[in-house]
Parts: sequence; C-alpha cells; structure tokens
Amino acid sequence: MPDESRDYMTIEDDQGNTNDFAIEALFDMGNESYALLSADDKTVVMRVKEEEGNQYLVGIDDPMESQSILEAYQIAVSHTPAE
Repeated sequence: MPDESRDYMTIEDDQGNTNDFAIEALFDMGNESYALLSADDKTVVMRVKEEEGNQYLVGIDDPMESQSILEAYQIAVSHTPAE
C-alpha cells in the first residue's frame, strides 16, 4: 500500500515499461538539482532540468556519477539533524 504522505510519479524507461516511484527528496548539489526516487528495493537519482519554466527529469547514464551523488546525499543527511 503506497504511503499517502509521499508524492509519486510514473517513469517510463527506454523499453516502454512504466514504474511508480516515491519522491524521496529533491536537492541541489553544485550547480545541479537532483531528485531521489524509490520503488520497492530500487533507488534512482535523476537530474532535474528546467527549460522554458518547465521542469523535467533526466536519467544519469554514468553509474559511478549516480552512486557518487547518492553517497554525497547520504553523508549530508546523516550530518544534518532531523527537525
């Protein structure tokens, strides 16, 4: 059962398969904005791009880049006390 307190979005992959993801976090790192999404046991980091006032998500093709962003986010969260 989905958590009603979270926002969800549906993402279609390159093969046309769709998956529902919970939006776990939106954050900035360097000059980029990112979205942290989760579904079941899968966590995905996507870049948030803005064009003509609209925002959209772009996949990160390099697994090392994605992992580095996720690790940096986890370190930042672990050093920031919850409100």
